[in-house]
Amino acid sequence: MNENPAVSADKPRVVIKHPALAMASMLVGVFVGMFSETSLNIALPQLMEHLNVSNGTVQWLVTGYMLIIGVILPLNSLLTKWFTTRQIVIFGLCDFIVGSVISALSPNFTILLIGRMVQGIATGLLLPLMFTVAMQVFPPSKLGTAMGMCALVIMFAPAIGPTLTGLILAKLSWHWIFWSFVPFLVIALIFALSSLENVGELTKQKVDLLSVVTSVIGFASVVMAVSFASDHGWASPLVLGLFVVAIAALGIYGYRQVHLSEPILNLKIFANPAFRDGALMVMLDFGIILSAMYILPMYLQNGLGIAVALTGMIMLPGGLMNAIVSVVAGRLFDNFGAKWLTRLGFLLALIGAWMLLISNAQTNIGIIIAAHVIMMIGCPLAMTPAQTHALNALKGPESGDGSTILNTMEQIVGAICTALATSFLVIGRTNSHASSKQAIFTDGVHTALLLPIVLLVIALLISLFTKSFRKEK
Repeated sequence: MNENPAVSADKPRVVIKHPALAMASMLVGVFVGMFSETSLNIALPQLMEHLNVSNGTVQWLVTGYMLIIGVILPLNSLLTKWFTTRQIVIFGLCDFIVGSVISALSPNFTILLIGRMVQGIATGLLLPLMFTVAMQVFPPSKLGTAMGMCALVIMFAPAIGPTLTGLILAKLSWHWIFWSFVPFLVIALIFALSSLENVGELTKQKVDLLSVVTSVIGFASVVMAVSFASDHGWASPLVLGLFVVAIAALGIYGYRQVHLSEPILNLKIFANPAFRDGALMVMLDFGIILSAMYILPMYLQNGLGIAVALTGMIMLPGGLMNAIVSVVAGRLFDNFGAKWLTRLGFLLALIGAWMLLISNAQTNIGIIIAAHVIMMIGCPLAMTPAQTHALNALKGPESGDGSTILNTMEQIVGAICTALATSFLVIGRTNSHASSKQAIFTDGVHTALLLPIVLLVIALLISLFTKSFRKEK
């Protein structure tokens, strides 16, 4: 590895022998991590029955996983100053393999949840590092394309998860969902051992224990509060108490980061308008995707009465479109910038979400597939340009902090939106006056779909009024 002080459009910040091979272990590892994030969505109805748990409890397999990611992510910037790239990636991949085996062998809900949380540690380590390394080893002229490949992993894996899981469940038990992770993780580990080079400098930064403790307590309390709200209600003492703890802990954490000479996370970069606007759009986009992908498989199975294998196939066209657009969006950013791509993306996604909102049991399945495809064109079309726009506004070490902040907030917002979607689903079903179970569930889905629609409106407004776009092409 060679540091390159004179960075130009054709030279990366850090020169390594094989950038693509160096990225392979993280790309594969993060792909499995993001696949794991939504792969269980389609299996939730079966898991509720087999493990004898409620809707509010089973969602912890999704939000609990994201909870651990959200706790680990803010510490990533500190960890990269104490441990090398190879150490973090190799540990993360080994940890993921262990978590997958625990989940695959789990006899009950508790052990399964523990396995999921162990997996969350790995994803929390690998996810921000993928972006940080990409920013360092690829030249600015190719950064949009490189970020497009990273976005492909993040966007395609959750979209294709329900399809592949549906095919597995058609022939095998849910345990095989986790066994399927292991071969890919072993391949990623081989790439890490053979091709990954260290990127970054170990400074052994002083650890501010109060920042670490308040970060863990604050982010965990937020996710736990919205998750418990599904079963206990938003006004319950438990939920309100957790919100109070979260506000207090995050307030102390934020104050420490702004005033410390060596903060764990440089929150001052939010003063950069281009980063701030891009970050908000990325967070909202991720929340939209996860909430919609959480709702849709259950809608197809419980609302429309479609078999699990067919549910996966119905979601396949959207997943494939997501992959194509994720790659293309990176190249489009290199040529056109983020301004019109984000606006068009959010508008298309809003149209797709509205089509799902007005659908029911009498709606042709082709309309539902089209709505999903339109959403999967719009969301990645906005995601890659917004993320690259945000990170391009940062220089030097700030890019690592920016990557960590983006990925942390993506997971926290994703967990919150998944929990909110569950709450809205319960509210819609409770207030339904329909006679059949399918119709009642559909009413719940329509209420839950209001969440991604509101988020899309907010994201579209940000893209329309952001001032940082004025400097773009």
